[in-house]
Amino acid sequence: MKKQRIIGVFDSGVGGLTVMKEILEQVLDVRIVYFGDTARVPYGNRSREELIRFGEEIVTFLIGQGAEVIVVACNSSSATALPFLRERFDVPMIGMVEPGARYAVEKTIAGRIGLIATETTVRSKAYSGAVSRALAKGSLPKDSTLRESWQHGEQPIALVKAQGCPLFVPLIEAGLAESEQALGIAKTYLAPLKAAGVDTLILGCTHYPFLEPVLNEILGEDVLIVDPAKAVVKELENLLKHLDEWERSGLLESPPALGKKPWRVRYYVSGDPELFRQVGNTLLQEPIGQVEQVVLGE
Repeated sequence: MKKQRIIGVFDSGVGGLTVMKEILEQVLDVRIVYFGDTARVPYGNRSREELIRFGEEIVTFLIGQGAEVIVVACNSSSATALPFLRERFDVPMIGMVEPGARYAVEKTIAGRIGLIATETTVRSKAYSGAVSRALAKGSLPKDSTLRESWQHGEQPIALVKAQGCPLFVPLIEAGLAESEQALGIAKTYLAPLKAAGVDTLILGCTHYPFLEPVLNEILGEDVLIVDPAKAVVKELENLLKHLDEWERSGLLESPPALGKKPWRVRYYVSGDPELFRQVGNTLLQEPIGQVEQVVLGE
């Protein structure tokens, strides 16, 4: 029987649940240890130094729980702290930015990509650079007309507008993703993107998929919404295949056998466990079991 690998997933709060859900639905032979840093949410106004320190603390905890792969299910951390964390720890890590940028390049039909994200992610310009790198490394639009126009230098493909949305995460963490308040704020944030004529919109924060009904209502059918979580799952699947190959070749030790008691997900938070469980249940529309509080950084 194939041993299930343990994946560590972390975010500033409930947003990473969107990534976790994609993983659970598409990757069967894994278990997940989820950490939501709810005592320090939001991350969108944090400095690079803070996000590196938070990331070190959380990754250390997740490795202690048996995690063999870390998914940084937070765009702010992916955009600023991930390169440092990869140098600091030996476990493979997957962030949100590079997979999300590649996915947007493949999906755009007019070459005008937009981004909504936290202010930290927007300031980092990580997605703009990642779009350019995706094209340089051979990722191309599936739309043949745009692909050929770009290859002949006739049509640019770029991130043309990035919009910071600082109020989105607090709204979602408060369970107000489908409220009239969220709709009004979203209209304000999306106006510059509509004016820029974007045809593809990257959700540059793992909280934002919970707002998709609101975003679709405002943007209409002409703008494709890209959730990087879908691309992250594909990258995770490829990584797990490599780990299995390395294990069979003797280059990697086999993962330890898990306990007899079955579990699929274990939830940990730095803040209020009950609030996380209540909001998570509402957003996922399925029950979250026990949530344990772990205080880091003391």
